[in-house]
Amino acid sequence: MHEISPGGAAPGPRGPAAAGVPAPGRPAPGSAPGTAAEPHVSWWGTCALLVGVAVLTGTTALVASLALDVRLRDPEGFLGPSYVRLPALAAGFLLVDLLPRLALGVRSAGGGARAAAARAVLRERLAPQRLGLVLLGLLSFYVTYVGYRNLKNHLPLLRGELHDRDLLRLDEAMAFGADPAHVLHEALGTGVAAHVLSAVYVFFLFFVPFSLALALVRVRDPRDGYWYVTALGLNWALGTASYYLLPALGPVYADPAQYADLPATGVSELQASLMRSRVLVLADPHGTDRIHGIAAFASLHVSIVLTAALVAQLAHLGAVVRWVLWAYAALTALATVYFGWHYLVDVLAGAAVAGASVWLGALGTRAWRHRAVPLPPGPPVR
Repeated sequence: MHEISPGGAAPGPRGPAAAGVPAPGRPAPGSAPGTAAEPHVSWWGTCALLVGVAVLTGTTALVASLALDVRLRDPEGFLGPSYVRLPALAAGFLLVDLLPRLALGVRSAGGGARAAAARAVLRERLAPQRLGLVLLGLLSFYVTYVGYRNLKNHLPLLRGELHDRDLLRLDEAMAFGADPAHVLHEALGTGVAAHVLSAVYVFFLFFVPFSLALALVRVRDPRDGYWYVTALGLNWALGTASYYLLPALGPVYADPAQYADLPATGVSELQASLMRSRVLVLADPHGTDRIHGIAAFASLHVSIVLTAALVAQLAHLGAVVRWVLWAYAALTALATVYFGWHYLVDVLAGAAVAGASVWLGALGTRAWRHRAVPLPPGPPVR
């Protein structure tokens, strides 16, 4: 994946792609009308894998940075540095989650019970353990993501060889002698389709942080949210390993003539910016503030969006949410090849990363085990 700081579309209740309406459940004793009981959650059983991935990725990035004498960098995105935008998103979604519940609880209670109803909502939604899980999830994701970006920045310094020529030949073999991007340009055209697919590709900028915040804040069962967030962390970690396994820039950089007829879009601007960053990092890795962000194998755009679709499917979210995510995953895969970000094998590798991340995330958070047992009634998470 060629790095843009991610952003989001929204996963949902009982899983990562949700709008956040609580799943049916028996209200906790003393809770306000309209609220649902949350389960007691084992911190260690739910969080261990996510924290472990963060420690491993962060430590590896730190060791590589010390060995190269290149300082660690915090990547900035459209809302500023990660340490600003992630807490800001979480705080915003906490308010979005809290205010409608307060309004519903107070209106349903009526009379002198309104204050008690409001206190019950606040106790449930702002319970220390619940907030602790949110903060720990954000911190673990932040450490993993910063580690991933810095290891990607170190890639040309540690693994200077490139395998684009071999991958170009493999692409043609997989496409029966044709160039896959050229086939798409002929089939879809290079006008409206380019702008539509550019919007699809750049939408990823919003997809990750918003889906992350929704998964941590809006789901009823924290284990469902942690399944998705843990899978995201595994995507960054496994994707970084794939970059080092087979370093490559991607078709648009290896054979730019194939993409010369495409119009100027947000994608073309991003591609030019990433190449400028690569040149500056290679020229002066110690002096520049730019971060190297080009790597083709595997496609993390594909893997992350597919991860959301897989978790939504396995978590039995609504049909509309599932179909939207599957369509978004398909269009993302199409866009990566159309614009020359990735080879066909990168898309397949991205799908493999997604499958492994979802499976390991389910095991690590015991997501499948708790789905086999109905959610018991009980007091909110404390």
